[in-house]
Amino acid sequence: MTTSLPTQQIHRTVLPNGMVVLVVENPAADIIATRIFLKAGSCWEPQQQAGLAHLLSAVMTKGTSELSSMEIAERVESVGASLSVDAASDYFLLSMKTVSTDFAEILALAGELLRSPSFPAAEVELERRLTIQHIRSQQEQPFTIAFDQLRQAIYQNHPYASSGLGWEETVARIEPADLQQYHQTYFRPDNIVISLAGRITNDVAIAQIEKVFGDWEAPQSPIPSLQLPNLTPAPQQLKITQPTQQSIIMLGYLAPSVHQAEYLALKLLSTHLGNGLSSRLFVELREKLGLAYEVSAFYPTRMSPATFVAYIGTAPENTAIALARLRAEVELLSQLQLSIEDLQTAKNKLLGQYALGKQTNGQMAQVYGWYEILGLGIDFDPQFQQAIAQVSAEAAQQAASRYLLEPYISIVGPEAVVSGNG
Repeated sequence: MTTSLPTQQIHRTVLPNGMVVLVVENPAADIIATRIFLKAGSCWEPQQQAGLAHLLSAVMTKGTSELSSMEIAERVESVGASLSVDAASDYFLLSMKTVSTDFAEILALAGELLRSPSFPAAEVELERRLTIQHIRSQQEQPFTIAFDQLRQAIYQNHPYASSGLGWEETVARIEPADLQQYHQTYFRPDNIVISLAGRITNDVAIAQIEKVFGDWEAPQSPIPSLQLPNLTPAPQQLKITQPTQQSIIMLGYLAPSVHQAEYLALKLLSTHLGNGLSSRLFVELREKLGLAYEVSAFYPTRMSPATFVAYIGTAPENTAIALARLRAEVELLSQLQLSIEDLQTAKNKLLGQYALGKQTNGQMAQVYGWYEILGLGIDFDPQFQQAIAQVSAEAAQQAASRYLLEPYISIVGPEAVVSGNG
């Protein structure tokens, strides 16, 4: 079954084994960028094995049933290609980029990595130690400490509570057999989206993908359903003392997933509040009041409920006033509608950055594959742009009134100011 969107030159094909293939024909440059997505990331890990998907991504290129780690690296580097593997909360991803003449060779290598990784015990042990070192090093960064504290309070026993690296105690227990079990469960053709963009036709792309993956049959057993805990907001204030040169203050709110109606309005509010040097927080708290070393807001796109976060880094003696003013700026979103000018500025900024994020073959392959794996489909791209343009100031205020009233508060800073800040 094949469908096409001619205006965007995107072809969507479902192979007989259930694999979904997206092809963007873009002959402008002799480059083919490919993103292979799987519905397998930290959300699919058992809680007692947090960090499993990340560890699997780290060792997937370290050996297969036929190739050693060095042989894999040589095959990629000998043709000047790139290949990497990553694990996110909502998906697992293999990325590659080649010139068109080397696409078939590197695709075959990617197929071998996906289908028959060997998870050598020595490599697993090395990557496990490196991961634990990374987890420990993060605990020396005030921003990361504040965000970890906030995320754990909001998400509790939901997989989003972890950074994706897992916890030191869970990573220490992961064995090669655990990686093999996870791989056997989720690495199957009917759980994969291959998205590619570049100098290749749809017919050629399908033929080469079928050559590599066509004999990979989907198991008879269904893919395990994803069971995630329900989240009930319970705002609280959390503090960690650390001898830092600044205080980090974060406000966090449990916010809609990408599948919920208010997602678009909150995306605009996040842009208005904290995106760039003209944003509300930057102008009011840094330029006018001089309270901020850094100040911003972010609202990531997530399959499950996301977090809307506003934060400020300030001089320790300004901790109390910075917290009060940061809260006031967020609360203002539910008290007053954005002006027509502010709303349009946010729309222009968001849509402009969105367009700039789809310029390269890699960006296009990423965006369309990501939308497909999240269950949004390739038509979400034009729909998103049209829907953002139609968001009203009233709808934005209503979304703020529903989601941005009572925050979780996370503060990291010197003991004298943190302990005294009620």
